[in-house]
Amino acid sequence: MTEQWVSFSRRGVAELVHLKGEIDLANANDIGRAIVARTTTADAVVIDLTAVSFLDSAGVRLLDFIVGDLDDRGKPIRLVVGERGPARMTLQLCAFRADLLTTDLDKAAAELGR
Repeated sequence: MTEQWVSFSRRGVAELVHLKGEIDLANANDIGRAIVARTTTADAVVIDLTAVSFLDSAGVRLLDFIVGDLDDRGKPIRLVVGERGPARMTLQLCAFRADLLTTDLDKAAAELGR
């Protein structure tokens, strides 16, 4: 059911999560469950938000939860938000951790040393 919003692949040792479309109250919980199930054993996680067209507070809370969970387990994470776009704008407005935001997949991989 979540395939319309989330897909997965690998980039080196990192689990790569691709999100697309609108991430909001209607789907954030389902997306979160899919991400947690897939990233539980990952050494590192990259979440690509460049195809997200809308991100509301439920989506921000979802990302905050995932970041907190990975931080607690000592696993690095990066959020790919592009140079501009809805996800970047929303996360910046919410004062989301800027150290986790990057512009593209290559930079994310380099920052994770993978």
